Amino acid sequence: MSLKLRISDDMKTAMKAKDAERLGTIRLLMAAIKQKEVDERVELDDAGIIAVVDKMLKQRRDSVTQYEAAGRQDLADKEKAEMDVLTGYLPQPLTEAEIDALIDTAVVQSGAASMQDMGKVMGLLRPQMAGRADMAVVSARIKAKLAG
Repeated sequence: MSLKLRISDDMKTAMKAKDAERLGTIRLLMAAIKQKEVDERVELDDAGIIAVVDKMLKQRRDSVTQYEAAGRQDLADKEKAEMDVLTGYLPQPLTEAEIDALIDTAVVQSGAASMQDMGKVMGLLRPQMAGRADMAVVSARIKAKLAG
């Protein structure tokens, strides 16, 4: 079953269960997918949908940080609930060891020797890790590896 079909089925299930919060989040996701398809005039595959979900999760993480800094825990909790729904559409996350192994392989493949080669390493890793790891954490690990 394609990811898009699964999201559509989940939306119908949420409607039938009258789960307004889950339904709202799924509708936001479907709207973001549709917008991307219309803008680029393509039919998104699973990888494209994962990229949309990943972007939405990043936006929610940023919002949670800002809401908590402003003392608006109610809004932060709403964003966290949306993050839980969105996370369900991502593939199984990578373990710490898997991330390190992929970084090591990418460094060797790209011939990276210094911080100036970081873009090459990220270019190799991004398609492999999309939706499976926080790229900010991966970036920090690459910097540590190349600096050390």
